[in-house]
Amino acid sequence: MTITPETFTISGVGGTRIVADRLGDPDTPAVVFLHGGGQTRRSWGKAAAAVAERGWQAVTVDFRGHGESDWSPDGDYRLVSFAGDVREVLRHLPPRPVLVGASLGGFATMLLAGEISPGIARAAVLVDIVPDMDQSGANRIHNFMADRMQTGFSSLDEVADMIAEYNPHRPRPTDLNGLRTNLRRRGDRWYWHWDPKFISNTASLPPSEVADVDRLHAAVETILGGDVPMLLVRGQMSDLVSQDRADDFLARFPQVEFVDVQGAGHMVAGDRNDLFADAVLDFLVRHAV
Repeated sequence: MTITPETFTISGVGGTRIVADRLGDPDTPAVVFLHGGGQTRRSWGKAAAAVAERGWQAVTVDFRGHGESDWSPDGDYRLVSFAGDVREVLRHLPPRPVLVGASLGGFATMLLAGEISPGIARAAVLVDIVPDMDQSGANRIHNFMADRMQTGFSSLDEVADMIAEYNPHRPRPTDLNGLRTNLRRRGDRWYWHWDPKFISNTASLPPSEVADVDRLHAAVETILGGDVPMLLVRGQMSDLVSQDRADDFLARFPQVEFVDVQGAGHMVAGDRNDLFADAVLDFLVRHAV
């Protein structure tokens, strides 16, 4: 098995260069991890390793405008474009992978597997996202991402302080070098890695589909109608998917399995990777072997 991630690139929608990592045997069934807005493929490191150790091929993707993938030259950050990029990644993998999508990645999973290419996935995991998310939680995330987006930071300590204020339940890291994967250095300052157009509402084609709850519900219905197993993993302290929002989603789609991760907020895999990985592996063993 490949211990060190193998990095590969593909050409996404409109020729945008998309960067991904692979752990494990490229001939084995794939579990494809899709990060949330403002994150990178590195956010899945421990979960991807746990999945690869169990014999799967774990693939982590940097969305357009994030991490090491290209920023869209024409400001195309529609959900259908994120989903289309993922479809291009899947052309290089064994058929019918499992899709694991957090937040933005979950929305992309819904549209890809439920609208653009029904039947493309053998199973789907939504990580702290439902079509009818709590807008106040979404606003809090947006405000965090927008703050200091233009001015940047003078040091990694400043970055760590801001993250600690946003996520007080997560211990402040003692080794700050890990933060470098979420930043870009310009001159003597650090800036978030994402394209400011993505979060500042100045993109020519923004991800407006996130507000079309009916469309996203229809996509989920199509996925489940194709007998594709689905798991919703919620962070118990999430302000994006409240217990009420999760209950409403599960009442609408009772065939969806549900795991509530204690001690985790919206960033479930980062907050409690052990519990998150166990939940995903249990789901894979029962539904996707």
